[in-house]
Amino acid sequence: ESSSESDSSEDERQLSPELTSKKQKISHPSISAPLEVAPSVSKQSKKPTPQIIVLLDLASLETVKNRRGVYELLNCDDHRDLCRKKLKKDPNVYRPDILHQELLALMDSPLNKAGLLKIYMHTAKHVLIELNPATRIPRTFKRFAGLMVQLLHKMKIKANGESTTLLKVVKNPFSQHLPAGTRCYGFSCEGELYSPISLAKTFVPPSPEKCETPICFVLGAMSTGHITINDHPYIEKMISISEYPLSGAAALSRIMGGIEHHWGI
Repeated sequence: ESSSESDSSEDERQLSPELTSKKQKISHPSISAPLEVAPSVSKQSKKPTPQIIVLLDLASLETVKNRRGVYELLNCDDHRDLCRKKLKKDPNVYRPDILHQELLALMDSPLNKAGLLKIYMHTAKHVLIELNPATRIPRTFKRFAGLMVQLLHKMKIKANGESTTLLKVVKNPFSQHLPAGTRCYGFSCEGELYSPISLAKTFVPPSPEKCETPICFVLGAMSTGHITINDHPYIEKMISISEYPLSGAAALSRIMGGIEHHWGI
């Protein structure tokens, strides 16, 4: 899934197009095991409707092609020299591992296992990705990187031996994928401070059954900076979940935990 430094130097790598034509032959890292649909653990006989929507914004997902013609996920560890010499950017900006950690925090949450969570990802290159709640995200970063390379070039990933689409690239803007009446809130260290419990009590209905329209939370998936209302005009209010700086995964765990406590999940 990643070429060795002895096979090709960083200077020989070239930046590839973010989304490649379907007619173009694509080389990409292989994944050791195909994706499968996670078994349902909901106790309800009827499939619940997702009531919480999460958008992970400004994720660093970009591909590069090495000397052997294999596409890799651009990251600060494997492509530090390329970032500095060719892209003229700080390598620390390219942190797809942040998105990986945030996705694991969301997919592992009881809220997702109860079928009440819907996840979207939006990259810094303005690629919008929809994630099937039944997807099993790879636990290791190398497999996750290979999966993202395939997704960015093939536009969708299907479950092994099934017709179920687990990840797919969808059209912008994100707002057109929100059900009518959805209330959106952004998270930033500069927002109004709420504890996880008070956040759930203030912005989330008492139970999923009483949630007439979904609630959308927008969080960043980048290494520096924060999201703003200027970038997401549909956001009603900016919120902070802690008085301390937190990683995206830690912030999501606090948010999901507060809602789960509020709903008794």
